[in-house]
Amino acid sequence: MMNRRNFIEKLAMASGLLLTFPAMGLSETSKKYDFPLTDLHVHTTPDFTIEKILEIGTRTGVNFGIVEHPVSWALKDDRDLKKYINHLRKYPVYIGLQPTYPGWSKNYSKELLSQVDYILMDPQMVPQGNGKTWQIWEFDTYIENTEDFMKRYMDYALEILTNEPVNVFAWPLFLPVCIARDYYELWTEERMDQIISAAKIRNIAIEINDMAHTPHAAFILKAKQAGLKFTFGSDSRNYNLGKLAFCKRIAQRCKLTANDFYVPVKRR
Repeated sequence: MMNRRNFIEKLAMASGLLLTFPAMGLSETSKKYDFPLTDLHVHTTPDFTIEKILEIGTRTGVNFGIVEHPVSWALKDDRDLKKYINHLRKYPVYIGLQPTYPGWSKNYSKELLSQVDYILMDPQMVPQGNGKTWQIWEFDTYIENTEDFMKRYMDYALEILTNEPVNVFAWPLFLPVCIARDYYELWTEERMDQIISAAKIRNIAIEINDMAHTPHAAFILKAKQAGLKFTFGSDSRNYNLGKLAFCKRIAQRCKLTANDFYVPVKRR
């Protein structure tokens, strides 16, 4: 069975995204933005190491946050988590976690969890109600009843925002490919307001996701008006990290400034 990490890596390879050389272009340090260039949704791999990530950061002026999944096939217990934290503390990056299911935190000590800089979670594994889940990032995800799916999707998103230890709500408003054409009809004012209100209660930041190109400007402006903070995230495991083309474009369109962005507290 293909796990989430392998799926995204294979997708990148199939799309020709895993380049063997750095992307060329003007350094971001030569451009002026009113907001920080920080990509808080980056993964390392055996080939795409922290050293390569920092090389890109030095060249582009982009800062990075590294996330790993606290699951059985990645960080399965306190020993793995401690090793992960100790390894990354040597580098000038933010250290994050990306849990994939509710209740995950009970498998780790509170002491160790307090040592990560931030926790980022998304609603991409939506419970179907029969012991199965929709893995909505997969191209072949099939939705038979759109309204039933949206109800379950909203319930799951609100569960994360209400009950999980999370600082950043990632991949916001992303929809499976099979219903994505109805994005603007499905993301009603009521649904957007519910997500914004739940995030506001706990001061959870909203990720602007460069891979998914979500959320859209209307949602960002609503969230901004409510006083929510934002982050940029590429969900990258390759040289696409830190490019953030969609993020920068829509942040400028929505007139976001440094004051609109969440900055993790680095633990020591």
